[in-house]
Amino acid sequence: MTETRSRSVELWLLLMMALVAAMIVVGGATRLTNSGLSITEWAPIRGALPPLSTEAWMAEFEKYKQIPEFEAEHPDMDLAGFKFIYFWEWGHRQLGRVIGLAFILPYFWFLKQGRLAKGHRWKFFIIACLIGLQGVIGWWMVYSGLQGGRVSVSQYRLATHLGMAFIILGSLYWLYKRQRAAWDVAKFQYGRGRAHLLAGLIFLQIIGGAFMAGTNSGKTYNEWPLMDGDFIPQGYGIQAPFWRNIFENPAAIQFNHRTLAYIVLIVALWVGMSLRKSKSVRPAMVVLSGLLLWQVGLGIWTLLAAAPLNLSLLHQFSSILVFLAALGVIWRSRYTVK
Repeated sequence: MTETRSRSVELWLLLMMALVAAMIVVGGATRLTNSGLSITEWAPIRGALPPLSTEAWMAEFEKYKQIPEFEAEHPDMDLAGFKFIYFWEWGHRQLGRVIGLAFILPYFWFLKQGRLAKGHRWKFFIIACLIGLQGVIGWWMVYSGLQGGRVSVSQYRLATHLGMAFIILGSLYWLYKRQRAAWDVAKFQYGRGRAHLLAGLIFLQIIGGAFMAGTNSGKTYNEWPLMDGDFIPQGYGIQAPFWRNIFENPAAIQFNHRTLAYIVLIVALWVGMSLRKSKSVRPAMVVLSGLLLWQVGLGIWTLLAAAPLNLSLLHQFSSILVFLAALGVIWRSRYTVK
């Protein structure tokens, strides 16, 4: 069905993509500053405001002192230090509220005005549901760090949370591209399978990054190209059963993250060479290749510097650009605008 383009819907989707990208970066900062467990309750309404008095601040601080992370990570913390980590987590949650409102309110407005393409409105509704689910996943992740004597959130739940954020971002991007094309596209399908393979590997590498952050693996083996003098670190398979090394062993997690980066570069080279004759796909592939080279170089720099906050966040932001560029390659390999 051919639909008239709606510039306001396009701008709305671009705004939502920017907000989700900001959420990913702020979430990374929250994790890397050990701020994620500073708010020990899930209060979707009451929690919209921070403590407004000294007494309220002390009450929140006392709640934080009761969890294992306080003794393990911040035993000497004062109220000023607590406010610093509190505002990182509060800002992260507040941005989540903004994203929810920024999507759901315009959604109903555009629906009422008839500006959403007929036959495709359910896609917008699915994204609204995913945004709501992401809030639940976020608390599920935080809750894991408050139980069982843990001093940080579960890396499994952290990876789920980050993965869902990228799924939402990708869905918004795809809707934006379809909306910009007025939902009037023809299937092209030149190199579609290869583009999907490359994008899938990039998404898997992003999930690997979540396990790097969740286990602080970036602060170990801060050398390249070897790891403590070996290509494969000696402690790679130290845990049993073996599969646990992939998700819980910092040596294995970092080695896998490095190795998958090399694989992504090789596959990107193969895809780029195989699709070089396509005038549609080639420009998008050039952009993706440049971003991949930047991202790998930045990853090495971050590792050698022992993962400081600024480089780690830049690395995470760059992963967003790489991911969107990969989706751009898929788009060019699947559709042409009529």
